[in-house]
Amino acid sequence: MEEIRAMTVLPAQREEITLTTEDGLTLVGELALPPDGRPPVATLITLHPLPTHGGFMDSHVYRKAAWRLPYLADIAVLRFNTRGTASPRGTSEGEFGEGVTEGADVRAAVAFAVERGLPRRWFVGWSFGTELTLMHGADQDVEGAILLSPPLHRAKDADLERWAATGRPVTALVPELDDFLQPEEARERFAPLTQLNLVAVEGAKHLWVGEKYVKLVLDAIVDTVAPGAAPLPTAVPHEVLA
Repeated sequence: MEEIRAMTVLPAQREEITLTTEDGLTLVGELALPPDGRPPVATLITLHPLPTHGGFMDSHVYRKAAWRLPYLADIAVLRFNTRGTASPRGTSEGEFGEGVTEGADVRAAVAFAVERGLPRRWFVGWSFGTELTLMHGADQDVEGAILLSPPLHRAKDADLERWAATGRPVTALVPELDDFLQPEEARERFAPLTQLNLVAVEGAKHLWVGEKYVKLVLDAIVDTVAPGAAPLPTAVPHEVLA
């Protein structure tokens, strides 16, 4: 067996994609599907951290999700750069919109997933991506949301109340040592989102640096969207990586 390490890339069916927004922009992204024609059991629509501070579709937790989850858990992973964001995949058209105009980007990603028939769609937002999820996701065709390191800088009580009204599940992983919002304050700030499952993660920081925390996050995501498939394997047969 071969241990899964930080840079391990497991087999998947990977496709470079583009999304078209309602205001006419082209966004670049990637769809990673289970290999060998296996149907996905669930779909992650990932919304990345703040692009003005280095966030993009390749932010490490999402990159590793796309490298691992299609093979290990039969989960589809949709990643894309929001407007004006660049990565090795390319640069999405448009300009950073402070989380407001990015609502069209969120809707374009969901529309793409629906059109492709990707099942059991979930938002996974990280930092700024949690703001996009909360501000623009409540009326979208998804099963629920997972929030990583939510800062609650832009999302307001009204956004939380809209999500609460849907009754759909929302899980927030809040690092104990987060720079912006730590668990005790998060419990107070998230009070309007009555169905929230808030998970305080001991020792973790905003950026989830280190394999220990990446594995914890990926296990939590999988446990939410594909119950019974976590914890994920930590090793694979040698021939998988050949």
